[in-house]
Amino acid sequence: MFNLLIAGITLGLYSGLSPGPLLILLISQTLKHGHREGIKVAFSPLITDLPIIVVSLLFLSFVAGYSSILGIISILGGLFLLYMAYESFKTRELTENIEAEEPKSLKKGATVNFLNPAPYLFWITVGGPIIITAYTGSILAPLMFIIGFYVLLVGSKIVLAFAAGKSREFITGKPYLYIMRILGAVLVIFALYFFNQGVHLLIK
Repeated sequence: MFNLLIAGITLGLYSGLSPGPLLILLISQTLKHGHREGIKVAFSPLITDLPIIVVSLLFLSFVAGYSSILGIISILGGLFLLYMAYESFKTRELTENIEAEEPKSLKKGATVNFLNPAPYLFWITVGGPIIITAYTGSILAPLMFIIGFYVLLVGSKIVLAFAAGKSREFITGKPYLYIMRILGAVLVIFALYFFNQGVHLLIK
């Protein structure tokens, strides 16, 4: 159960800090309108992700009896994690465009996240399989993963909103880049686990 919490924390931290449409929007809104608007963007995944998770789990439950399909999904999850690791290693300075406009931060954040393919890929190939594997009659184990994931996903984005509001140096300097490199190395380990699980399911 503890390892699921660690997995959720690690993947949530990566998702919260990794460059992407939502993070760029968060920084942009913070620099334009203050950290309060950036924090609104940080909470947008809590609005959009529930239907994505439900659809992903329903799909995975439907194919649960087909070990070969699950094996392929697991290997795809490993490839997606490797891609996430690659994105972490090649992370450079974050940039943003500053324009005067009405904030509407929560609405913008929800729209950007819902139209972003990354959450769908993550929950079908990585998050969903972890939850289904963890569920063995008790909801507590997968719940630990979900809590760890979203506390760090939202929490790290809130920290970045405060950091961007106080100083641009953190989000464009070495501390941020070092964190992303470390997360990249951890994601490679998770990818190897998914590859191993996928191979076992294919030869089962």
